[in-house]
Amino acid sequence: MKLKMMLVILAVMLSFNSLEARHTLFRNGKSSYTIVLPSDPSASERTAARELQEYIRQIGGAEIPVASIDSIRSGLFSRKTRIYVGWNERTGVQQPAADDEGFTVSGKGPSIFIYGGKDRGTMYGVYSFLEKEFGVRWYTPECTVVPQTSRYSYSKFEYSEAPALKYRFVQYNNANRDEAWMAHNRNNSAWTVADNEFGGISAYWSAHTFGYFVPADKYFKEHPEYFSVKDGKRIPNGQLCLTNPDVLEICKEGMKKVISENPLYWVYSLSQNDNMLPCECDECKALEERYGGHSGAMLWFVNQVADEIMPLFPEKYIGTFAYQYTRHAPENIVPKDNVVIRLCSIECDFSHPIDSTEYNRPFMDDLEAWASKAPNLFIWDYVVNFNQYLAPYPNFQSLASNIRTFRDHKAIGIQEEANYQSDGGEFSEMKAWVLAKLLWNPELDTNALVDEFIEAYYGAAASSVHSYFDLCRAQVKDDTVMGFAFDQNHSLYDEGFITKAWEYVQSARAEASGDEELMKRVDRVAAQILFLKVTRNIEASRADGSMDELFRIIDSQELRVREWQTTEDFKKSLQ
Repeated sequence: MKLKMMLVILAVMLSFNSLEARHTLFRNGKSSYTIVLPSDPSASERTAARELQEYIRQIGGAEIPVASIDSIRSGLFSRKTRIYVGWNERTGVQQPAADDEGFTVSGKGPSIFIYGGKDRGTMYGVYSFLEKEFGVRWYTPECTVVPQTSRYSYSKFEYSEAPALKYRFVQYNNANRDEAWMAHNRNNSAWTVADNEFGGISAYWSAHTFGYFVPADKYFKEHPEYFSVKDGKRIPNGQLCLTNPDVLEICKEGMKKVISENPLYWVYSLSQNDNMLPCECDECKALEERYGGHSGAMLWFVNQVADEIMPLFPEKYIGTFAYQYTRHAPENIVPKDNVVIRLCSIECDFSHPIDSTEYNRPFMDDLEAWASKAPNLFIWDYVVNFNQYLAPYPNFQSLASNIRTFRDHKAIGIQEEANYQSDGGEFSEMKAWVLAKLLWNPELDTNALVDEFIEAYYGAAASSVHSYFDLCRAQVKDDTVMGFAFDQNHSLYDEGFITKAWEYVQSARAEASGDEELMKRVDRVAAQILFLKVTRNIEASRADGSMDELFRIIDSQELRVREWQTTEDFKKSLQ
C-alpha cells in the first residue's frame, strides 16, 4: 500500500516537473518574450529578427518586441524570456566565422538561441526555426504557407545544420526574380551579384568571355594572329590563340579592370567562347601535346592570368570551363589555388542518376579526374529540356542523387541551369523549390518533397496533378536517355501517354474550377500536354482547338517555349 502511494506521489511530482519544464513562447495572442539582437547585428540578422517578429505575429497573433543586447544589459527591457537572434557570449560557444552558413537552433530553459555566421547563417537558422516549429513554407514567390495556432510551447530542443555546398544556384526565373524567396530557401547564388537585406547574393561573373576580353570586331582586322587557326586560316568567330603573348597580356589587363569595376563577385570567368573552334596553330597544338589536350592548353593560359591576379586581389578567383572539348582533365598541370574549374554536364543523360549508367561513364571519368586535381570544382548542371521548356521532363528521380555525386566529388557549388527566361516551364515552381532544398541537404527525400509541394500548391486539384506527375515519371524506362535538348518525338511521348495524361489534366481543371489562381497553376500543367499535342500534330491541334488553348495560356502567363526561340517566333512557325 505504501509502495503504491509512493508511486502515485512520484507520478504527480513528475507531472508537475514536466509542466514546469515547458515554456510558452505565446498563447492567445500574448507573449512575454523579447527578440534580442547582438550589439553589432549584420543586415541579414536584422532582417531575420524583423521577419521572426512578423511571422510569429501571423502565426499566433503575438507582438514580440525586438531589442539590442545592449539595451537588455542596461535594464531597459526587464523581460527574462528571450529569443537571441545572432551569436553572443551567452550562447556558450566560439563565435562562428562570418561566412559560415551553418547554424544552431536551441531551446534551453526559457531562452531560445538561434545563431550562425553573421553573413547569412543566423538568418537561415531563423527560417529553419519557422519551418520546423511552425510549418512555415515559401513554396514560390507568390505561395507562402503560414499555419496559425493559438499557442506554442516547448520543453527543450536543439538542432544544427550546415549546407552541403557553399554555392547554391537554382537558375529558374521564378526563383531568381525574388530575393526573399532565395533567402528563405537558402539559395545563395544567382547570375548577378547583389548586396541586399538578406546578406547578399553571391555570383560567378559571366561565362564564355574570350569574346569579351578580346573582341573580334576590335582586333581581328589588324591582329588576326590573336584568333583561332581553322583549316590553315585565322578566323574571327572561333576561340583565341592561347600561345600569342599579346592575347595573354590583354586578358590580364582586362581581368584586372573587370575585378576593379565589379568587386562584389567571388569568381571571374576567363573561358572559351560557346563554339567548337579552338586554335589549330602549331604552337597551340604543341601545348596540347604537352598538357594532354586543349583543356591543358586552356589551364596553362588561365593559370598565368590567375598568378597575375593573386597578389592584387588575394580573395578573388579566376574561373574557367571544363566544357565540351575542354571537359576532360589535362595532364602534367593542375589548377592554381585561385582557379575554379566549372565542369559542365551538358552531354549527359538526366533521366537516371548520373553515376548509374554506362551512357554517363565518360562524364564520370572526367568528374573523377577533375576532383583529384582541382582545388575548386564548380558544377554547371542542366535540369530542363532547353528545346521545349513546356514538355514533360521527368528527372526528379535523379536530382538528389546527382547533387550527392557532385558533393562527394568535392564540388564547392552547383549551378542548376533551368528555364531562366520566363516563369511556368514544366513543373518549374516545384522543381525550383525541390532543388533549393536538395542543394542545401541532398539527403532529403525527393518524393516527400514532391508530395508536400503538390498537396500545398495544387490544393483541390492535387490528386489529379499527382496522378499526372506519376504517369510522367513512369515513362522513364531502363533504356531511356534524356539529354538537355530533344524534341516532341522522343520515345517518352507515345500517344497512349498523351491520351492518359490529358485525362488527368482535364480532371485537375475540373477540380480547380472556380478558383482563379489555382486554375492558372493547373493551366501551366495543361500546357505541358498541349505543347505535345500541337507540335506533334499541327493540323489536328488547330482543328480541335488545342493550338488556340496553348496560345491562350502562353500569352496570358507570358511563358517562354524554347531557349532559342521567342514565343512569337514559335507561334509563327506553326502557321
